[in-house]
Amino acid sequence: MPVIAPMPATRPARVPAQTTSRESADEAMAAGTTVDHLTETYRAHYRSLLGLAALLLDDTASCEDVVQEAFIRVHSARSRVREPEKTLAYLRQTVVNLSRSALRRRILGLKLLSKPMPDMASAEEGAYDQLERDALIKAMRGLQRRQREVLVLRYFADMTEAQVAETLGISLGSVKAYGSRGIAALRVAMEATA
Repeated sequence: MPVIAPMPATRPARVPAQTTSRESADEAMAAGTTVDHLTETYRAHYRSLLGLAALLLDDTASCEDVVQEAFIRVHSARSRVREPEKTLAYLRQTVVNLSRSALRRRILGLKLLSKPMPDMASAEEGAYDQLERDALIKAMRGLQRRQREVLVLRYFADMTEAQVAETLGISLGSVKAYGSRGIAALRVAMEATA
């Protein structure tokens, strides 16, 4: 069972002046949970926290990871735990929250894995699709410039007729006229290649 190593003190020790018991209790609360207290909590409650995680999760490795992560997080935020007797409560809540997160990730992974893979097209279908695309591109090149622009913006760029009109700087009626004439010309060109 690993033990959290205490960090070296960065501040020089102060010689306490004459203080009352109330002032020393306030200073202890302001300092937060000490590393030594967290280490003792680890030794005394690691197994119970592991049991808590085991009730929420289903595999031992995840439980151990969650409990270790909980101690790391509380250790990192120990200055915010003003009352050392609440350290265990913070740890329990952290274990519960981390277990929930692990379950959410697991459920999301199962949802993503359970989707069936799309059917792959056969080589013949892929070749046929390529021939159709080539024929469509050739037919589009045979259109008038405005017809081609309207059809590309309307159907390939998925713009509305009003957006096409604004983009090309023409009226809405012109967009409709160029579009219908272009589709008719495409239909004739595609039937000729078939």
